[in-house]
Amino acid sequence: MAPRLFAVINERGPHWDHDKPMEEHADWRAHAVFMNGLVAEGFVLLGGPLEGTHDVLLIVRGESVDDVERRLAADVWVEKGLLRQRQITPWWVRLSAFDAT
Repeated sequence: MAPRLFAVINERGPHWDHDKPMEEHADWRAHAVFMNGLVAEGFVLLGGPLEGTHDVLLIVRGESVDDVERRLAADVWVEKGLLRQRQITPWWVRLSAFDAT
């Protein structure tokens, strides 16, 4: 199966402390290294918090919803309840100023 694009929405999990900046949470460095590795592999194409929400949007390239879920579940922040996957949806790009293939 050819890789395709997915829109992923993660939300802050039950162990997120809303009084702390993101970088002060446990295992920030390990989370950042993990996510940067996914970017270097070409799995994560775009990512960042959605302003005014507790959500993070990722655009990823994967084989299936199960593949995306499995790969993101290996993040220490998911394992420790700082983030949780809320939605993984195939994304069909119709308009783009960059090559989405």
